[in-house]
Amino acid sequence: MDAYVYWLVAALILVVVEMFTAGFAVICFALGCAAAAVAALCGATFNVQLAVAIVMTIAGFVLVRPFVMKYIQRKCNVPMNADALIGRIGTVSETIDPLTGTGRVAIDGDDWKAVSSQVIPRGTHVRIIGRESIILTVEEA
Repeated sequence: MDAYVYWLVAALILVVVEMFTAGFAVICFALGCAAAAVAALCGATFNVQLAVAIVMTIAGFVLVRPFVMKYIQRKCNVPMNADALIGRIGTVSETIDPLTGTGRVAIDGDDWKAVSSQVIPRGTHVRIIGRESIILTVEEA
């Protein structure tokens, strides 16, 4: 087989590996392999092909990866787990009393310990404004 086939197979394998990893790093190596395949098709020697693969891999890390990572982070900046509760509305399931430190709020079938700066009676709708570990800070909605 010709050298370009080996480079293309390596690039395809690296693309598949990238699908199972995070960080957009392996794809830069695939870019280098694809560039080396083009060099091989143009009749370059193995040393030139290897140099092209190295240069294009580095170029991928330096020029392409930072922009892609910034785009991915901007699109994927979605609150997860308990952070996703901030801004939501819940119902007080146990009266919230700041003096005794008692109180609970029900949200989506889950019951959370809650605190507030004022007494909030049971059955009142509240907005989650913050959290500390598994304790929610709430205010009347």
